[in-house]
Amino acid sequence: MGRTIIIGLDGVPFGLLKDLADRGVMPNTKGIISDGTFRKMFSSLPEVSSVAWSSIITGKNPAEHGIFGFTEFPQNTYRLSFPNFNDLKTPAFWETNHSKRHIVINVPSTYPAHELNGVLVAGFVALDLEKATYPNSMLEVLKNLNYATDVDSSKAHESIELFLKDLKRTNEARIAVYRELWKEEWDTFMFVFTGTDRLMHFLWDAYEDPDNEFHEEFSSYFRRIDEVIGEIASKINENDTFLMLSDHGFEKLEKDVYVNRILKKAGFLKLKNGERIDFSHIDYGTKAFALDPARIYVNLEGKYPRGSVKPEDKESVIKGVEKLFEDLKENNQKVIKRIYRKEEIYKGPYFDMAPDLVLLGSKGFNLKAGLTSERIFSKGIFTGKHSWDDAFLLVNRKNCESLIPENPNVCDVTNIINLLTERESSK
Repeated sequence: MGRTIIIGLDGVPFGLLKDLADRGVMPNTKGIISDGTFRKMFSSLPEVSSVAWSSIITGKNPAEHGIFGFTEFPQNTYRLSFPNFNDLKTPAFWETNHSKRHIVINVPSTYPAHELNGVLVAGFVALDLEKATYPNSMLEVLKNLNYATDVDSSKAHESIELFLKDLKRTNEARIAVYRELWKEEWDTFMFVFTGTDRLMHFLWDAYEDPDNEFHEEFSSYFRRIDEVIGEIASKINENDTFLMLSDHGFEKLEKDVYVNRILKKAGFLKLKNGERIDFSHIDYGTKAFALDPARIYVNLEGKYPRGSVKPEDKESVIKGVEKLFEDLKENNQKVIKRIYRKEEIYKGPYFDMAPDLVLLGSKGFNLKAGLTSERIFSKGIFTGKHSWDDAFLLVNRKNCESLIPENPNVCDVTNIINLLTERESSK
């Protein structure tokens, strides 16, 4: 009976992986691409890790698994809450098969760690290493290996050199943990590199510009990951199923766009005390507001404490918001690529929790819902942003094309894994 190995590269786009493989930065990955099936994959909407990884590990869309973003308003409040693994309404694939043993390392949005037949070390956002670890006996191993649940991205605001040093340290500890847990008996091994996402946020410009002082550092980080990929690939058996994937893609960030500022300027969002920058200050008269990154909710009467839109007026508010963002331009560039209504992208028992609209930014425009900015357009330290239509899926066999959709979505991954493993077990 074959095993299943899943390697995640958080945020890595199809084009970047292909480019680094072709240029010899990732030779082991190039070999897998040559011998396997390599597809572009669509991310979730919105294209954020909490939603995408929840869809990957459950095979469900947000209206089925209940995770729509990194933040939510609990029912009848304007108080920001931060959903975690306890809020996932559908079990992860490793929770549905207790007869098999699973090793799960650093998958985002799996905190706090749940009991399972195996080992789980939760990925970000993980607030406490002890609560991020199951079983508890693993905690001493992690501490001895100087394991950290995430990179300290605040260091990048001090200096990129400090950030890169911490990025490498965190990565090496992650690799040490994989090597330790690989020694155990298991049926499924899932291991995610999340430092890739952090690196591309801060240093996408270094990837694109060969003359950038950190260009080699960028390549070196991926070269190290490729070494580990080669190491893992060398350990698998012919009956094993080996997948690599990302949860979303990446691209150059031109400008941050503050969605709530646009809603406020157009009169859809009203805040008590004028410029108070807290969601708890949403005032009567608000027709719509946004939660990160660009999920727009109609402020319905009866649904929110200061809801002011009657159900019969909801459609006119939605049309008004659509018109507002359809017409939005910056330097004569269209800011919004597409506006999705909830009915287009969500289906399931938690449909009522879904945002009424989801905005997808045009290339280079990074949508944000925070109220801290006083400007609609700005540019911070990040040089890279998430993208929706160029995640990747790579399987270590060529003869499995019929099992993989031509244009897979993150919701398809669990089913693809099941089909691949069923086929191998039937041989």
